[in-house]
Amino acid sequence: MDNEPILLVEDNPDDEALTLRALKKNNIKNEVIVAHDGAEALGYLFGTGMYAGRDTQVMPQVILLDLKLPKVDGFEVLRQMRSDPRTKLVPVVILSSSNEELDRTAGYDLGANSYIRKPVEFNDFIEAVRQLGLYWLILNRTAPTKRP
Repeated sequence: MDNEPILLVEDNPDDEALTLRALKKNNIKNEVIVAHDGAEALGYLFGTGMYAGRDTQVMPQVILLDLKLPKVDGFEVLRQMRSDPRTKLVPVVILSSSNEELDRTAGYDLGANSYIRKPVEFNDFIEAVRQLGLYWLILNRTAPTKRP
């Protein structure tokens, strides 16, 4: 199994802590990089800003992306990712408290691979993360980063 990092893009400290706790409780061993806004996420992906010099050949195995973010929202992060050949195939799971049909439609229109509404109850959240980890980190095979 590959062990690329998970990029968690989350501005709410409580949701960040909950997600990290759920990943740990489910024995998900991948390194988790946390970006607290969309600009930081893009900096990580493209090796700019505080991530200047980062090896951009190593992409996250999956990105857990909140939508309502400061500086650059999740929709714009998706838009920029999908328009760049280096990141257009990286799996993105929108993990949002929004259940708005417009948000779901826009997320999929911009190329999200999945949309998960954050469960309110902790045990439900743990189970959602368990299933997310099982699928995206174990079962799913990501596209090769190097093209023939």
